[in-house]
Amino acid sequence: MNSVLTSAPSNIALIKYMGKTDTTGNKPTNGSLSYTLENLRTFVRLTEIEGSQDQWKPLVREDLEKIELSEKGQQRFLKHLAMLKNRWGITKSFLVESGNNFPSDCGLASSASSFAALTLAAAEMFQKMNPQPWGEDKKTLSELSRMGSGSSCRSLFSPWALWQAEYAEPMGLEVTHMHHIVVVVEDSKKEVSSSDAHKLVTTSPRFDGRPERAEIRLKDLVHALRFNDWHMARQIVWDEFIDMHRLFETSTPAFSYMTDGSKKVLEDCQKLWNKWQDGPLVTMDAGANVHMLFRNDQKKSFAEYREHFGKDFKVLAFEGVKENVH
Repeated sequence: MNSVLTSAPSNIALIKYMGKTDTTGNKPTNGSLSYTLENLRTFVRLTEIEGSQDQWKPLVREDLEKIELSEKGQQRFLKHLAMLKNRWGITKSFLVESGNNFPSDCGLASSASSFAALTLAAAEMFQKMNPQPWGEDKKTLSELSRMGSGSSCRSLFSPWALWQAEYAEPMGLEVTHMHHIVVVVEDSKKEVSSSDAHKLVTTSPRFDGRPERAEIRLKDLVHALRFNDWHMARQIVWDEFIDMHRLFETSTPAFSYMTDGSKKVLEDCQKLWNKWQDGPLVTMDAGANVHMLFRNDQKKSFAEYREHFGKDFKVLAFEGVKENVH
C-alpha cells in the first residue's frame, strides 16, 4: 500500500498575523515573524485508497493526543488536499490520518502544524507519482501551505521564519536554541476560531493603523534581536500581543481569549521580570495560553519559571538543545 508519514512543527508568532487582505488566499495585512516550536508537532499519514473520495480519520498512537475534527474541520483539511492534488495533477484518492502531540484548537497553533504537515506529506507522495520541478522547493510549498492555513507557511522553516506576502522565508537571527514554556491555562476548544477572529478584528476601531504598528514593531524587533537588546525585544513582543488582544476586545461583537488565569500568569511574569530585570519573551496567540521563550543561557530562569507556574497550571516545557559542533 502506497503510504507516507511526515510531521511538521507548530510556531509562535512574535509579530502577529491577524487580519487578511485576501480571505480566500490567507494573504496578511502585515508581515509576521515567528519562532519554530520543534517539540509541538502534527503527524500526518497519507495512504492511497480505492474509490473516488478522499477521507480523514484520527492518527491513533500512544504518543499522540486524541483528536476530533468537526465535519467543517475535516472538509477544510480535505479541501486543502484536493487543491494540492490538482496542483500536481493527481486524480487518485487518499486517506488522511492526522494527530498532534499537543492539545488542538486552544491557541497553540495546531492548524499551522497540521496544514504544514499535510502539505509536506502530499509533496512527498505526489512527487513520486508526478514529479514537478517546483515540487520540493520550500518557498513554493510554503505558498501552497498558506492557502490552507496562513500561519502554516512559517512552519516550513526553522528556527525563525519571516512571512510578508505569498510565502515565508527563513530569517537569519543569532538567537537560537531557545527554551520554551507554554502555560496551559485552557486546553478546551476555544469558542471563537482563529478564522473568525481574522474577520472580526477588522471591525475594531483599533484596526485602523494596526498593519503600520505591526510593521514598525517587526523592524524594531529584528533590530533588537540582531543587536542582542533583550530588554527591548521583550517589550516589543509584549506590546504586540497586547495590541492583538485589544483588537479582539474592541471588535463587533467583542470577544476575549484572556481568562483570569491568563491575567494571573501575565502579572506573575511582570513581577518576575521587575525582580530580576531579565526573563523570557512572553506572548500569547489567539487563545488563553501563555508562551515564554528563554535564551539558551537562561536555563536557571527556565527551571524557576517552570516550577513557579507548575504549581497552579499545566506546563509544557522544552529545553533548547545546542547542536554538537564537530
